[in-house]
Amino acid sequence: MNLYYLVVIIVLYLAVVGYMGYSGFKKTKNSTDYMLGGRKTHPFVMAMSYGATFISTSAIVGFGGIASLFGMSLLWLVVFNVGVGVLVAFIVFGKRTRQMGLNLNAHTFPELLGRRLDSTFIQRFMGIIIFVFMPLYTAAVLIGVSRILEGLLGVPYIYSVVIFSVLVSAYVIMGGLKGVMYTDALQGTLMFAGMLVLLIFIYSTLGGIVPAHKALTDMSSLVPKSLKAIGLRGWTRSPAGGSPLWWIIYSSLVLGVGIGVLAQPQLVVRYMTVKSNKELNRAVIIGAVFILLTVGTSFIVGALSNVYFFKTAGVISIQAAKGNSDKVIPLFIRDALPTWFGYLFMLVILSAGMSTLSSQFHTIGTSIGRDFYSSGKEKDDGGKSEMLITRIGIIVGILVTVLLGLKMGAGVIARATAIFFGLMASSFLAPYAAALYWKGLTKKGAISGILGGVLTAVFSFLFLHGKEAAVFGVCKALTGKTTLLGGVWPFVDPLVFALPVSIILTIVVSLATKVENEGKVTTAFKGIGQE
Repeated sequence: MNLYYLVVIIVLYLAVVGYMGYSGFKKTKNSTDYMLGGRKTHPFVMAMSYGATFISTSAIVGFGGIASLFGMSLLWLVVFNVGVGVLVAFIVFGKRTRQMGLNLNAHTFPELLGRRLDSTFIQRFMGIIIFVFMPLYTAAVLIGVSRILEGLLGVPYIYSVVIFSVLVSAYVIMGGLKGVMYTDALQGTLMFAGMLVLLIFIYSTLGGIVPAHKALTDMSSLVPKSLKAIGLRGWTRSPAGGSPLWWIIYSSLVLGVGIGVLAQPQLVVRYMTVKSNKELNRAVIIGAVFILLTVGTSFIVGALSNVYFFKTAGVISIQAAKGNSDKVIPLFIRDALPTWFGYLFMLVILSAGMSTLSSQFHTIGTSIGRDFYSSGKEKDDGGKSEMLITRIGIIVGILVTVLLGLKMGAGVIARATAIFFGLMASSFLAPYAAALYWKGLTKKGAISGILGGVLTAVFSFLFLHGKEAAVFGVCKALTGKTTLLGGVWPFVDPLVFALPVSIILTIVVSLATKVENEGKVTTAFKGIGQE
């Protein structure tokens, strides 16, 4: 690559991003501006911000790398991403979230549930859960960006992690959600263009759609023994039903991430940034097309990279990447694509990483500043102390993220993402859905659902799910076994256990208790269903 041209392009890009962050800063006058962009966001900006926040380097680099291992079966996640992550999210959850958030003057996801149920405990507890666990997902995104910088530019990994964190933190701390969403719209547009070019290029390089997929099908005999042992039958076939790999793909990656998107705090807040449900309706198609192209391309390229590396180097992708699936996509971009596309894709990855990280850091900060510190009570200083604590929370979140990014091992991006998405769904999805649609939901029911989901998920990670149980070693120390259950159970995602527990507790406890504040319920549902 021509380093001079690359530096010029990146500097210009960062200058534009910096200007947008500064514009957000100049237009941020109060906590509503900082938390929700003033509730007047254009539907295109909202949809692109939602999509760019949802689809990060964890999807492009992490899940693209996993697709090189597990093949086209990951395309079921694309179906869930569009069907659940956009259609259900915007129409079923988004409209009521926007109206209820306005009715209750809620600025964050925890504050929405806290005010809906008249509970500072719920808001504070949700804020703590987000603050503690979100850095895991944030680190996964940071690792994805850093691997690209390492692979394409040769920048040492440790420097990539630190430099990129500093770049993102600058405009998040200054501009709040206005700065974040302005930059998201630009970054999402670049991501869409870059992934479209990548999709066209992979098929043209491999001779077209049919020849490319046929070549991948014919390579089934090259599936490594380790993958055959857990159920992989080829990169264009679904794994053997009920096999360990079947459970990994469909319970963790497809179900965990596909359903978990509904309870992502950094995405839920996007619904509350538009001024009416009409804007949400307009954003549906934009969001669906964006996610279909970006996610679908990542998985297709990941799987088909096996064909490219076998034709050019005589090895499959994971062998070319020396066993680290997180390096497959960076390696493919570096070796297979022309230099000019390397420049473009660099901006795509910068965009994907910066858009998601900015929203994550913003959410980490508000979870402490708004949800824990203020907990729904306005301060006498016009929100200045709240914004200060929020910014301090962002800095702490960045430091923890950098530490995790440096400490986490190879091939962890997709798994870390699935853990966080599954945990959010296990903890918050049942009370959230009930809060939007059921006037009979009680404070005790919601608290039971949240606590039951969190505790069941944590128990599953420590005692049931093989990878995490092996890392923590608690089950081994207490029972002498890595997990309590054998067979395929160590491959079943904790969401499968935790979400039903949360749903049952939310419903049963609510039916057994009384609504504490009828007036708050009436306020929350004012105007719901009328648009």
